[in-house]
Amino acid sequence: MYTAHLDHLGISTPVKGESIYHGALDNASGSAEVVEIARAFTRMPVKPRRSILFITVTGEEAGLLGSDYFAMNPTVPLGSIVADINIDEDLMLWPLRDFVEFGAEHSTLGKVVQQAARRLNLDVSPDPMPEQVIFIRSDQYSFVRQGVPSIYLTPGLKSEDPSIKPAEIAENWDTNFYHQPQDDMRQPGLNFEAAADFARVGLLCGLYVAQQAERPRWNAGDFFGTTFSGGAK
Repeated sequence: MYTAHLDHLGISTPVKGESIYHGALDNASGSAEVVEIARAFTRMPVKPRRSILFITVTGEEAGLLGSDYFAMNPTVPLGSIVADINIDEDLMLWPLRDFVEFGAEHSTLGKVVQQAARRLNLDVSPDPMPEQVIFIRSDQYSFVRQGVPSIYLTPGLKSEDPSIKPAEIAENWDTNFYHQPQDDMRQPGLNFEAAADFARVGLLCGLYVAQQAERPRWNAGDFFGTTFSGGAK
């Protein structure tokens, strides 16, 4: 299953004369990539071994409401959902050289992530801000709480060009665009090739899961697997 959130804050406090919070990168970017991943799967000459759900939810900004509703009222039996791959906020502002996989260390999905990285010649980087506990702050957590191994993918901060400094770009974006009306398609620096590269990461992760006979599983003794192995109470 792939997830992304389609919502944002709607109309709110004006900033620089603009009151519509467009949410272009947070998270129309992830929603668009889920659509493109779905399109790519439909064009494969051989169907994957597993069926795949593609879901864009609302209410993430209000507390994961849409994904929690779906997790509690799935359109397929909950036990048939073997994994969730969530895409939330692709900062498509620099060439993609690495990515971060929040939550992959908790389950065998970590091996899938490494396999995709090798195929695409990308690096997998550690969580750059572990103190923020991001793994429990986006839609994948709704499915974690139902016992489903899940990951949240995001671009990393590496660059081969010393003139391009992703960490500084990301910090500037957080200051001037994150949860602001200015997060729209007019913002400077949008890199659509980087977005396509990142969508390929998500595509391969899901393809490898779909082709495996064995279900992804929580690592032995993992906190989330132990806590939610029977689903949220």
